[in-house]
Amino acid sequence: MNSIKKYVAEFIGTFVLVFFACGTAAVVGCSAENGTGYLLTALAFGLVIVAMAYSIGNISGCHINPAVSIAMLISKKMTVTDFIGYVVAQFIGAIAGAAVLMAFVGKESGLGANALYDGNIWLSLLIEVILTFVFVIAILGVTSKTSNSAVAGIVIGLSLTLVHILGISFTGTSVNPARSFGPALLVGGDALANVWVFIVAPLVGGALAAVVYNYLSAEKTK
Repeated sequence: MNSIKKYVAEFIGTFVLVFFACGTAAVVGCSAENGTGYLLTALAFGLVIVAMAYSIGNISGCHINPAVSIAMLISKKMTVTDFIGYVVAQFIGAIAGAAVLMAFVGKESGLGANALYDGNIWLSLLIEVILTFVFVIAILGVTSKTSNSAVAGIVIGLSLTLVHILGISFTGTSVNPARSFGPALLVGGDALANVWVFIVAPLVGGALAAVVYNYLSAEKTK
């Protein structure tokens, strides 16, 4: 498959993720006290993954997340060149998605940007590492067998919904550096100042998931 087509697919997928899912968060709110909006936001993120998995999954694998791409790189399922191309496409897609979203809802909506939990960097890093670890290890597991291909998109989408259901009340749930960077760049202020947390933690969580899954799934040799 032509690499450029893969990168375009990743751009489109990440654009859709930010526009629809972050857009839902911006429109309905993602406060833990607002149950309906909370669940709608969690579902929006999961449903976008399902939609994209079955549309661009056969082209790029539908990573639309640098944390997923770094796990695939560590698992030797993609080249360094493709990893760089994917990540660049994902970040550009996220910025474009946030820009179009801002045209509809304005910067004041927050654009679904992430925020530190109780102003605590360390707790925010920890929860994001844990959430990303769970999400990415689910991806690695369900995509490890071709027989799972028919249901993989649904499983991955539900896994993302799961981590959002818990994580929204802490950080708004990132588990995706690109998804966090796009809105933060345009919102500015504290969102941009703290976005490094939502870049570093998901990458660590994704890498850790790859290392652990590769260890657990490695066949024993005599």
